[in-house]
Amino acid sequence: QVQLVESGGGLAQAGGSLRLSCAASGRTFSSYNMAWFRQAPGKERAFVAVISWSGRSTDYADSVNGRFTISRDNAKNTVYLQMNSLKPEDTAVYYCAADQYGDSSRNEYRYEYWGQGTQVTVSS
Repeated sequence: QVQLVESGGGLAQAGGSLRLSCAASGRTFSSYNMAWFRQAPGKERAFVAVISWSGRSTDYADSVNGRFTISRDNAKNTVYLQMNSLKPEDTAVYYCAADQYGDSSRNEYRYEYWGQGTQVTVSS
């Protein structure tokens, strides 16, 4: 069982930066692939980024590639999402998710555990 708590959301101006954190409970955090998804108003939840359990593999949605960076610190049971060059279209609720099985995936249905989400709002 893993519990996930996101933090770091808030209001930013276009071109600015925010760093999201996701703290996980449990002693097996290092065995989970960790991902970030987001859901904008009126839209379905969408994949943002994923990092493998080892941290050696990452993958990004095209819309954030080159602007966002996912990382993890297994000693702190925490995964991060550094968001730079923010755009108004990045406005959404951001969720972190954990998947214990298989290769890291963009498919939200692979993820067994989810946080409650943190709001990110980017003004133009």
